[in-house]
Amino acid sequence: MKRTTLLLAAAAAVALVLPFAVKDAYWVNLAVLALMAAQMGAAWNLVGGYAGQASLGHAAFYGVGAYTSTLLLINFGWNPWLGMLAGGLVAAILSAVFGWSCFRLKGHYFTMATIAVAEIVQIVFTNWEYAGTAVGLSIPMDRQGLAAMVFSDKVSYYWLALALLALTLLATWAVERSFLGFYFRAIKDEPDAARSVGIDIARYKQVALSLSAFFTAIGGSLYAQKELYIDPGSVLSTALSIKMALVSILGGVGTLFGPVIGSMVLTVIEELSRATFGGSGRGTDTVIYAGLIVVVAVFYPSGILGWFKERAARRQARREGEDAEQVRAAAQDASPLAAPAHESAGASL
Repeated sequence: MKRTTLLLAAAAAVALVLPFAVKDAYWVNLAVLALMAAQMGAAWNLVGGYAGQASLGHAAFYGVGAYTSTLLLINFGWNPWLGMLAGGLVAAILSAVFGWSCFRLKGHYFTMATIAVAEIVQIVFTNWEYAGTAVGLSIPMDRQGLAAMVFSDKVSYYWLALALLALTLLATWAVERSFLGFYFRAIKDEPDAARSVGIDIARYKQVALSLSAFFTAIGGSLYAQKELYIDPGSVLSTALSIKMALVSILGGVGTLFGPVIGSMVLTVIEELSRATFGGSGRGTDTVIYAGLIVVVAVFYPSGILGWFKERAARRQARREGEDAEQVRAAAQDASPLAAPAHESAGASL
């Protein structure tokens, strides 16, 4: 526990110091992308990790958040902070459609249904003239600053992404330690037993999905403000839904900090593949981290974080075994029943 606290304190210190230590805009932008990936992975983890509902349609919530805040800003002059909250609420309402249509199914049928619903949402926005169709929407830059959530530097977006990730992790931590966390894990591990003790499975699946949708949509709103442009391909694609799941699965599904670790790995892989292969290697990053997921699923289903915990547990068990052996040996030496060496030798003669 003490070691975990020290590691968390060190990670927090690095996150706070990094913008002051790193001046290159490229590396700061890379850190922003990693934080945003961690945030959407943490949001997905609420329903996919804790409640065990493996959705591959979460890009629908991400895109709804991005489009809601952008449309409210462009057409009604809404402050993007209010638009961000509105996007989260609209996504939570949309999650009821997901729940009604998908929670009747189980296993891979549920996953396929979430993909279908997300594809429908993408088709709607692609053909909706009010939302810019396939051309997309651009956010005006006539105002800048914290109130407009538009900045000329990457460091400001870094602080926003870090704050949003911290908020999502704090909410996950609160859920994990509340009755909701116990209900979600019961639904994931033993749904029949959970039903037998009176847990309304459909209701709490919907609670998990609504929470996940809300935070996913807020992440989409931040993405829109950062890029100042959105289109269906950037915020509603199936590949984005898959990435949200992969971030959590690779790092450690159903754990608080698993998505953070997974996002660091995947962001580095994406940037390395882009720098190595350029446009000719488009999709190489997907192939690489899909292969990593296969390896993790076969050898370490609990992800990178689970692998570290397993190694730490083995070292602890080995250390305790060695300590127990030393205590046993010392006890035998100190025992009054143990004959001195010279007496044993004399008795043998």
